[in-house]
Amino acid sequence: MDRMLVVVFDREDEAYKGKNALLQLDTEGSIAVFAHAVIAKNADGTATVKQRDDSGPLGTLAGTSLGSLIGLLGGPAGLAIGATVGLLAGSTADLNNARIGGGFIDDVAKELLPGKFAVLAEVQEDWTAPVDVRMEAIDGTVFRRALSDVKHTVAEEEIAAMKADLAQMKAELAQAHADRKAKLQEKINQLDAKIEARLEKARELRHAAELQTKAKVEALKAKAAALKSKAIEAHV
Repeated sequence: MDRMLVVVFDREDEAYKGKNALLQLDTEGSIAVFAHAVIAKNADGTATVKQRDDSGPLGTLAGTSLGSLIGLLGGPAGLAIGATVGLLAGSTADLNNARIGGGFIDDVAKELLPGKFAVLAEVQEDWTAPVDVRMEAIDGTVFRRALSDVKHTVAEEEIAAMKADLAQMKAELAQAHADRKAKLQEKINQLDAKIEARLEKARELRHAAELQTKAKVEALKAKAAALKSKAIEAHV
């Protein structure tokens, strides 16, 4: 199952140990790590991205679920390493793209207090024990949430609502007085342009999601092939 993991630690060195433990589990084949980052919560309530992975299967984190989570907990997805921003600075769009829901963000925010650190990772795991055991050994508090397809549903609902408004305006235009027609037509043109822009954005998001899914599948195939090769070598 594809999940978002957030593991909160009291110390920075523990956070890096947590990150390394996740990558070790990935190497062992216990889980698959598609992307990861380390952030710190500062005393003034802001958060700093200490390290992030832009070389994994998903490439740059911008536009990914993890990138949106960083946007919610530590600033924009394109944030440079070491930059500082306000906690929960993300937008509704970030929440939709993160595909995890506001309740998950609230739970993490309550634990990620000033002076603490967190490892964020988008992973595939079939069972929770491998991660939980490793993280408990280094005093990490694990939060996980399955990724949903909510972002596509929200986009479709938004576009449908805008189209309903457009249809209503066009119906009013047919019966409007001459002095109202010009203003109403202007509003129709503006809304029509917004719908087209939102449709284009939805197409871009779907395309990005398809590319990310393909990248994940290829990464899992490569991992399975590597594990099979190791198993064969071990029996030779």
